[in-house]
Amino acid sequence: MTNGISHAAFNVKDMEKTIGFYEETLGFKKAFEISKPETGEPWIVYIYGGGGQFIELFYGATKENPYRDDNIGFFHICLAVDDIQEAWKRIVETGAPQDDAPKQGADHNWQCWTHDPDGIKIELMQISSESPQMKFIESVKQG
Repeated sequence: MTNGISHAAFNVKDMEKTIGFYEETLGFKKAFEISKPETGEPWIVYIYGGGGQFIELFYGATKENPYRDDNIGFFHICLAVDDIQEAWKRIVETGAPQDDAPKQGADHNWQCWTHDPDGIKIELMQISSESPQMKFIESVKQG
């Protein structure tokens, strides 16, 4: 059985720009790089997201796949934050895309939205004690 989500992986067009976004806007840290074993060329960069979680970035993307609401498959990645207002302030201060300002969702959590340089939609969420997510987590802890 699984015990968590280890990483999300994205192909990127401009590695330095993408690393800058995840570090400067979201506060992540570049953890390490892996080169292609056969050539030694840059291949993968891991960005540390806390706990045992990473974002895995692959070099060399060339074909854009713009998001549309009716696309099948990947929709967005959601990142937990302690303070949604501080997260939004950082998005604004770093000049990152401001897709949707903080608001409370139907699940009682606070959320705001941005996207990375390759258009990956990113939800930032401050979990409320009244949310179904938190109630489920608490029920699991209690056994």
